[in-house]
Amino acid sequence: MRHLLIAVLALLGAVPVSAQAPAATSPDYAKDSSWLCLPGRADACSTPLPTVALNPNGYGSNGQSSVAKNPPLDCFYVYPTVSQDAALNSDMIAGRDEKLAAETQFSRFASVCRTFAPIYRQMTLRAVAAFSAGASIDGAAALAYGDVRDAWRNYLATKNNGRPFVLIGHSQGSLMIQMLIAREIEKNPAVAKRMKLAIIPGFDVMVPQGKLVGGTFKNTPLCSGEGQTGCVMSWTSFREKNVPPVGAIFGIAPQAGMTVGCVNPARPGSRDWVPLDSYWFTRSTLPVPDGPIQWSTEGPPPAPYARTEGLVSAKCINDAQRGYLWVRTNADPKDKRTDRIGGEVAVLGMFLPGWGMHLADMAIGQGDLIREVGAIAGK
Repeated sequence: MRHLLIAVLALLGAVPVSAQAPAATSPDYAKDSSWLCLPGRADACSTPLPTVALNPNGYGSNGQSSVAKNPPLDCFYVYPTVSQDAALNSDMIAGRDEKLAAETQFSRFASVCRTFAPIYRQMTLRAVAAFSAGASIDGAAALAYGDVRDAWRNYLATKNNGRPFVLIGHSQGSLMIQMLIAREIEKNPAVAKRMKLAIIPGFDVMVPQGKLVGGTFKNTPLCSGEGQTGCVMSWTSFREKNVPPVGAIFGIAPQAGMTVGCVNPARPGSRDWVPLDSYWFTRSTLPVPDGPIQWSTEGPPPAPYARTEGLVSAKCINDAQRGYLWVRTNADPKDKRTDRIGGEVAVLGMFLPGWGMHLADMAIGQGDLIREVGAIAGK
């Protein structure tokens, strides 16, 4: 796994790791400036996102994301690893990377819930480099989690007012939420009762083979049906016919008798192929297998985001210790719509099989997830 981590750092333009320690003072989450997203203000989660529908016959209608008025549900989001700060932990200044992560992964949920996202001193790309070189990053992980925990406690004490909530994360953000559920929420039955859903792809959730709970979480099961509440939706994406290889960073449980949980974002509990409702950031410059995507034969997209329905399908696979979401493109060379999507992590044109389609985990089923959250809002 170490060579994969080094390659990821090279891809993302990392510089040599600094051992510089972050500021000793803990963030004050009573201050609005410590939050990336809060309801009722202009921020990364309230800015309208221009979006075009992409259908088999080409570009369709144009629209933009919206913010609901007085939704009955809260959403608490923790963003993935994006910081290129020089220390093992980031500072508390949210730059373009943090804002873009919230914009692409979380802001559309504002149509069904109030949006909360703390800034936190996350483990940086440099921390990944340090880990890949054999250094301990336990202190960096503890610092990052401590911030998320403190933000969560402030949210509960001063912002939640007894409302039901959904947790949303990706990658490092999903790890932080895993820890939050296990250490804070499961130990407080009154709060656990208000957790309607946790959406945490991109970091393995462990369960005993054939079971829905009992590994990462003691009491919180994987979701096994549409509209279910009090459960977790988790998956790690791999392209169809690509199986997580030995040593993969995602998709393989390290312990015999365990597997990696997989919940289909379009239809929880399904073990069949299900079409997905996806939102794509069309201005991404990350490498894609076989070169840049031509979204339509009509030309470049007229908006920075494109929505596709049924362009991709997904199926949950569990095979012994392996558990993952297979993703396939429903290509039709005769229509105007792209036959390819991205999501793999690459360096110098070489795609890293152990990471699967990590970069597409949230995009592939975002429309389905928003509908799922909206449907449970009144339960």
